[in-house]
Amino acid sequence: MTPTERDRDVLARTLWGEARGETLAGQIAVAWTIRNRVNDGRAKSWWGEGYAGVCLKPYQFSCWNKNDPNYPYLCGSKSIPAAGFARAQKAADLVMSGAEPDSTGGATHYYATTMPKAPTWTVGAKQTLKLGHHVFFKDVP
Repeated sequence: MTPTERDRDVLARTLWGEARGETLAGQIAVAWTIRNRVNDGRAKSWWGEGYAGVCLKPYQFSCWNKNDPNYPYLCGSKSIPAAGFARAQKAADLVMSGAEPDSTGGATHYYATTMPKAPTWTVGAKQTLKLGHHVFFKDVP
């Protein structure tokens, strides 16, 4: 599947909403969790189809929840600051093109360390990376 301009835009918006406080490497890692879901190998993936489908899957990326403070920016009712969005677009481009390798080791999940405790889905999952304020996992039961 060839990514579209909409895929790029939704991925970059997701990176801004989920990881704008991270370095470029941190945003790339978050983008790889999304790409790993896109490329899960199933014809009709539970995660959704394409980057936009994966990012917009209900309750998977909290920045897209309508009650999330990021949502007005992501849906366009407020403007995303250009400088921060440019980095998110760069991370999206690097991951979508394959120019950056997968630093997450195949992760399909992550959580922010700013949460009061680790989510229950981490039990039995394999941690693959801790970078910035995110911890990445694969093989989530």
